[in-house]
Amino acid sequence: MIKKKMHFPKTEILPPGTLVYTGEKKVNGAKITVIDYDEKQFQEKVIKSVEECLPFKDTPTVTWVNIDGLQDVGLIEKIGREFNIHPLALEDILMVGQRPKYEDFEKYLFVALKMLMLDEKNSEITSEQVSLIVSSNFVISFQETEGDVFNPIRARLRNAKGRIRKEGADYLAYSLIDTIVDNYFSILEKIGEDVESIEEELVTNPTPKTLQIIHDLKRQTISLRKSVWPLREIINGLERGEIPVIKKTTRIYLRDVYDHTIQVIDTVETLRDMISGMLDIYLSSVSNRMNEVMKVLTIIATIFIPITFISSLYGMNFKYMPELNWHWGYFGALSVMLAVVVVMLSYFKRKRWF
Repeated sequence: MIKKKMHFPKTEILPPGTLVYTGEKKVNGAKITVIDYDEKQFQEKVIKSVEECLPFKDTPTVTWVNIDGLQDVGLIEKIGREFNIHPLALEDILMVGQRPKYEDFEKYLFVALKMLMLDEKNSEITSEQVSLIVSSNFVISFQETEGDVFNPIRARLRNAKGRIRKEGADYLAYSLIDTIVDNYFSILEKIGEDVESIEEELVTNPTPKTLQIIHDLKRQTISLRKSVWPLREIINGLERGEIPVIKKTTRIYLRDVYDHTIQVIDTVETLRDMISGMLDIYLSSVSNRMNEVMKVLTIIATIFIPITFISSLYGMNFKYMPELNWHWGYFGALSVMLAVVVVMLSYFKRKRWF
C-alpha cells in the first residue's frame, strides 16, 4: 500500500509567505549536494552550508543543488534569500501536501511533483513531494527525505552519457520530471501483479483478507490518480506555454513526457475499473457462497420436516394408539422415514436443486 502520513494545511491563520514545514519531523538535518557540469567538466560534492553554493550561482555551467530534508526552515529561508526565490514558492515547498503544480516567476520556474518509490523489502509504495526551482543555469530540487529515483540521471552526468551534459538547466529539469513519471510505470506494474493474484483468489477462495487487499489496492489507485492527473496539466503547460526558462528544443522532449503521462493515466483508470469490478465480484462470491450454504441447510431442514412429523406422531403416549403393540412397528417407522428421505432427495436432484 502507499504509505504516507496525511498532511493538512495549517489551521493557524498566518500571513502569506510564512514558512512552516508541514511534513514529518526528522532527527537528522538536511543534506545538500551540488553537481556542477558542462560538456567538458563535471564536479560533485556534498556541502555543509548554503554559502558554499553561491560560487556556482552565476557561472556559465549548469548547477544542480539537491536538498534532502526540509525540517530546517531557516536553511530553506536562507536558500530562498540567496537565490531570490519568492516567499510564496518557499511556502509551497514546505507545505508538502501540495497538489502537483507549476508556477512561472519569469526568472525561474517552480514545479511541485509527487515522487513514488517502491520498497521491495516491505512491498510498500512511499510517496513524497519533490519541488524544483528551475532557472537559466541552475536547478534546485527539494526532497522531504534522502533517497530518490534520480540515480540514473546522476550516472548519466558522471559518465557523460546521452546529451544531458550538452544541454542546459531546462533539460536537466525535464530529465528529473521524466524520471519521476517513468517510475510510475514500475509502481503500476506492481499494482497490476497484485490485481492479477487477487483475481485468481477471488475465483478460488475469497476471504475477508482478500477484501482488505482490494481496499488497499483501491487506496493505492486513488493516491496514484491524485498524483498523476495534475501532471497532465503541468506537462501540457510547460510544453505549450511561453515560459522563458524552457527552450524550444526542450519542449519536444516534454511532449514525450506528456505522452507517458497520458499512458499512466489510462493505466491507472483501467486498474481502478478492474479493482472496482473485483469488489463487486467479491461481494457476489460471498453472496453466492451464502446462498449455497442456505440451500444446503434448507434441503436438510426440508428433509427432516416429514421425519420429525412421523417421529413426533409416534412419540405421543396415548394408551389406545393404533400400531402401538406392533412387533415390527419401530422398524416400520424407520423404513417409512428412510423412504421419505430417498423420495425427496430424488425429487430435488431431478429438479437440479443440488
